[in-house]
Amino acid sequence: MSCKNTGPSAEDQKMAQLDPVQTEAVDGYERAYFASGCFWCVEAVFESVKGVKEAVSGYSGGTIKNPTYKQVSYGKTNHAEAVAVFYDPKVISFRNLVLVFFGSQDPTTLNRQGPDRGRQYRSIAFYQNSDQKKIIEDIIAELNETVYDDQIVTQVLPFQKFWQAEGYHQNYERNNPKDPYIQGVSIPRLNRFKKQFPELLKDNAH
Repeated sequence: MSCKNTGPSAEDQKMAQLDPVQTEAVDGYERAYFASGCFWCVEAVFESVKGVKEAVSGYSGGTIKNPTYKQVSYGKTNHAEAVAVFYDPKVISFRNLVLVFFGSQDPTTLNRQGPDRGRQYRSIAFYQNSDQKKIIEDIIAELNETVYDDQIVTQVLPFQKFWQAEGYHQNYERNNPKDPYIQGVSIPRLNRFKKQFPELLKDNAH
């Protein structure tokens, strides 16, 4: 389902002024939050990275409580499809996660990633503190200068809330390898990432 391509909404602008919410580590694993298109694709990318225990599909960037996939996919909320990345900071840094985020998408397409169009597929890097915000902004500045000619449209927003998606969305690429979308979109996107960042991959990355 597609939506009209527009820039930041009034809700985005209001959210950008909020203080970020800092999450706590779980059994030594910290959490990072990103949105860059279909969460089936994004989850598979991050779960192939060394130091990442798990990536969970869900929704973030909006204010409506308990959003459903149907609501989000029809553009009835301001949420984007997002992932929560549980990672070991002793193995992979937040900076490298941000590099994975940018290296596994096209951050210059507004409200679109590949064949998926709509604000629910917009690119967002969420930060939980000022250090993370600086890392994201520094990488954007570097990539704008060296790769993207100042064309990056990724939003940088303070993290507020992550709503876990319905159970059938979790590990979707792994559980549904013959799905036409997985075959035609997710696996090629994962393979492009793996080719670009072989040094970050788990030994058993499929």
